[in-house]
Amino acid sequence: MNDYVHGYSEYESARLDDQAQVLRRLLHGDVIFPEGSTVLEAGCGTGAQTLILADNNPTSHFVSVDLSGDSLKEAAAAVAAHGYTNVEMEQQDIYDLSYPDNYFDHLFCCFVLEHLADPRLALMKLRRVLKPGGTITVIEGDHGSFFCHPSSDHITAAVDSLVRLQRQKGGDALIGRRLFPLLSSADFESVRVSPRTVYADNSRPEVVSGFSKKTFVAMVAGIKDEAIENGCISEKQWQQAMVDFDRAVGPEGTFCYTFFKAVGIKIR
Repeated sequence: MNDYVHGYSEYESARLDDQAQVLRRLLHGDVIFPEGSTVLEAGCGTGAQTLILADNNPTSHFVSVDLSGDSLKEAAAAVAAHGYTNVEMEQQDIYDLSYPDNYFDHLFCCFVLEHLADPRLALMKLRRVLKPGGTITVIEGDHGSFFCHPSSDHITAAVDSLVRLQRQKGGDALIGRRLFPLLSSADFESVRVSPRTVYADNSRPEVVSGFSKKTFVAMVAGIKDEAIENGCISEKQWQQAMVDFDRAVGPEGTFCYTFFKAVGIKIR
C-alpha cells in the first residue's frame, strides 16, 4: 500500500471512530453474514469498522488484517476492551495474502481500495481466498460527490487538494463511482452497487457534529500542511476555506456526501 494520506495520528484514529459510529446504520445496517461464517476483513486499520462488524455479527468469525502493525495493535486493544471474542488480528499484505485458495466464506473491505495503487489487482488477490458462492462487500467514498451550502471556491480548492494528494500517493479519492467496473473486471459476478447519501443540516445536529464536523471537515483539515507544502493550495486560501467550512456547518448550512456500497459474488 502507498502512504496513507490521512496519517496515523491519534487525531486520525479519533476521526475514524467518529466516522464509523455516525455512519453505522447507513453503511453497516445490512452487512449481516450467515451464522457461522468466517469473514476476512481486509484493511481493518485501527478497528473502527471491526467493532461494528463484530457487534452486528456475533455468530460470525472475523479475521481482520492490515499491513500496519501499529494499527493492528490499536485495533486489537479496541476489540479486547469491548469484549469481542469473534475477531482475530493478523498482519497481512492484501497483495500477498498467506491464506489458501477458497478459504473464507465472505470478504469485507471498507475505505481501503481508495488508498491502493492497483485496486483491481487487490480485488483479484482477495477473490483467490474466497470460496465459490461467497460474497465480497466493498464500501468506499467519493469526494466528487460532496457539496455544501453555502459553498465557495476556497472550499472546493481545499477538497480538491485532498483529491490531488491522494492521487500523488497512488490512490483515488473518487473511487466510489468506479466500484462496479472494478469488481466486474476482477471477475466478481452479480455485482450490485448502492449509493448511500449522508445529508446534514441544523435539524440533524448529531449528523452535523458526527459527520460534517468530526469526519469530513476534520479529514480535510488534517492534510493542511502537506497540501500547502505541495503547492495544492495557498495558506490564504486554506484559512478562508476553514472560515467558509464553519459557515457550512453553522445554523444555515447544509452538507451532503455519497458513499457507495458494492456487493459481488464469486461464482466459480
